[in-house]
Amino acid sequence: MTGAVVGIVGAGAVGQTLAAGLVTSALPDRLLVVSRQPDQVRALAADLQDLAHAARSRTEVEPGEVDDLHGCDAVVIALRTDFTNTAEHDIRRGGALANAPALGTLAHRLRGFGGTVLIVTNPVDLMSRRFAEVSGCARVFGIGSNLDSVRYRLLMARYAHVNPDLVRGHVIGEHGDRAVICASTTTVDGRPVSVPIGAVAKELQQRPALIRTGTGRTRCGPAGAVLSTLRKSLGLADGVEELSTPYQDVWLGIPMRFTDGHAVACLPPLTGTERRCLDAAATSLRDAYTRIPAHTERIAP
Repeated sequence: MTGAVVGIVGAGAVGQTLAAGLVTSALPDRLLVVSRQPDQVRALAADLQDLAHAARSRTEVEPGEVDDLHGCDAVVIALRTDFTNTAEHDIRRGGALANAPALGTLAHRLRGFGGTVLIVTNPVDLMSRRFAEVSGCARVFGIGSNLDSVRYRLLMARYAHVNPDLVRGHVIGEHGDRAVICASTTTVDGRPVSVPIGAVAKELQQRPALIRTGTGRTRCGPAGAVLSTLRKSLGLADGVEELSTPYQDVWLGIPMRFTDGHAVACLPPLTGTERRCLDAAATSLRDAYTRIPAHTERIAP
């Protein structure tokens, strides 16, 4: 696709980092930045315009309103409401009740949107389902498991002392405490490999905390995952991304194969243990979704 128009909802840490990446990569021809804080979005748009000129990027950046998003080819939702996350477990789920109202309001206003919607807002699996059900949009994907998979391949490359490009493997299920490592189908340079599952799982859980402790919030990794997924969903590249998408009656991370912008689920063969872990993640997400009130919409971004 040429002449792509991309919208970003949310001008916080992730939205700013993602917007800068889109401008420097010149992925879209036009970038619309939308936020419920007008002064912030005007300031960010001006800053990005400066970046585009300095970097000789062809991307035109404009502040926008929610209604303008209907003219986009893809919309990335990275909004975050103000709340204090006191959760000690299932930390990414801590914002479910706080973020659901804004997601629901935005979903109502984007009903009928025919492009791709990428959800970054946590808890991403629950928010992707909420947005899809309220908006009725057909192409909604959650960013989360693909970032987990990137981290997994980096760790496995370190263990195997190889370039990460030689590692093939997925992390699926919940973007959270119930992520499922597909160890049985992981390969290095095309060959099966023994995965130190306990050590890897521990490092995967510790990595987000390491980043948050040092920088306050993960931002570059999610932005990179969005950029990679946008290239595929817009038909600029083919390949696989692990994205939150319908599984049974819930939403969770599944590998999706993109060809010319069209996505098909390609869940790898799972061992009995891996399947049970995936089903346990689905059960937990199903229960968690029932605790989000059905009608919590209150504000538009």
